[in-house]
Amino acid sequence: MSSGSSERQRGELTENVVKIKRCSAVVKGGRRFSFAAMVVVGNGQGKVGWGYGKANEVPPSVEKAVKEGMRSQIEVPLDGETIPHQVKGRFGAAKVVLVPAGPGTGVIAGAAVRAVCEATGIHNILTKSFGSNNPVTLVKATINALEQLRPKQEIERLRGVTLS
Repeated sequence: MSSGSSERQRGELTENVVKIKRCSAVVKGGRRFSFAAMVVVGNGQGKVGWGYGKANEVPPSVEKAVKEGMRSQIEVPLDGETIPHQVKGRFGAAKVVLVPAGPGTGVIAGAAVRAVCEATGIHNILTKSFGSNNPVTLVKATINALEQLRPKQEIERLRGVTLS
């Protein structure tokens, strides 16, 4: 049931526990608990992934989530310490808008979106989430938004123009 955000370093990867859910099943001897962990994994230099792990104890569920997060990593083009352009992401009912910000702004975001941005290595960004406030769907919507980012050079090449 806890939703605190804990962070650990593993080599150069940062793992950030976004949400731990507790589920109980009533059996003959009482209640049996199981746990599900949502973890964001990133290297702080443009690579980020998320994982969801379930187990009967918290540490194994976090380990499973971290393993899945390492497998699902994506490359995000960064523009210094921010993103190249504004982008909207969506997953289910959760919608996220990411807006690039100037130096010194910081990460203006809720807990779930902040975890993804910090793991990616974004230090200046403005965000707004709409619809669902479920951390799991917000993380997926943020990853969806980051997947849509394109570096300035690629857009210039595709359009055949130079952007100022």
